[in-house]
Amino acid sequence: MHQKDYYQILGTEKGASPQKIKEAYRKLAFQYHPDQNKENPSAVEKMKQINEAYAVLSDPKKRNDYDRFHEQYGPHGYDQFKQRYSEQDIFRGSDINQIFEEMARAFGFRGFEEVFRESYGHGYQSFEFRRPGVFGRGFIFFGPGFGRSRHQEIPISSKTFPGILSKLTRHLLKRALGLREPGKGKDLEDTLYLHPRQALEGAKGKYFHRKRMKELIVTIPPGMKESQRVRLRGMGEPGKDGGEPGDLFLKVKIKKPLLEKFKELLKI
Repeated sequence: MHQKDYYQILGTEKGASPQKIKEAYRKLAFQYHPDQNKENPSAVEKMKQINEAYAVLSDPKKRNDYDRFHEQYGPHGYDQFKQRYSEQDIFRGSDINQIFEEMARAFGFRGFEEVFRESYGHGYQSFEFRRPGVFGRGFIFFGPGFGRSRHQEIPISSKTFPGILSKLTRHLLKRALGLREPGKGKDLEDTLYLHPRQALEGAKGKYFHRKRMKELIVTIPPGMKESQRVRLRGMGEPGKDGGEPGDLFLKVKIKKPLLEKFKELLKI
């Protein structure tokens, strides 16, 4: 694998402060911005290297891991780092989009959205989210090859964007990116007929699942009463796009003894 020295790419020393790292990146991002290098095709690749170096060195944990791997493995430290961090991991949480938008306002350059879509193609996706009192924009970088299938699954959790994305926001984000979100299957309901003794003492009852065309053995706890429900996990409708299946709820109906039925007939 081609070795990269992120400090050398940004032209900073290893002990450079976060502020120095950002200043170096701003200077190089301005120098190699595509709008200033329309006749220089190599500037795009240089810009990608600068972005990657800054995304790592501006994040304390990623920078610490990068430094540690170089100390432990010397010239092979970059290989070890790339085994731990994917392209998506490297760019997650970066403020590169904010810096590009600042340059766009200050110098009349194209904005982050247009520049990155041109440079990274399907490997780049942007998004925005709104909640009461909160509005923000961000981007996700998936690395080479992503986007060939619009239904490729990726995990999106609250850790991806700490303290901001609610379950609803994550759902909307997945829809915006054209990704399928696993959904739980629907629950089913039916009736389970028990003899009085079965309901009182508990037993193993049989239930025929018509949708699945199979007989189930149902464990009936003692003391079941009329209209109580027995839950069979995972026996409902299948889940959507890899989601978990729903549950089956059996409502207890206690059969009347023959003597009681006979008495009722005599009353008619």
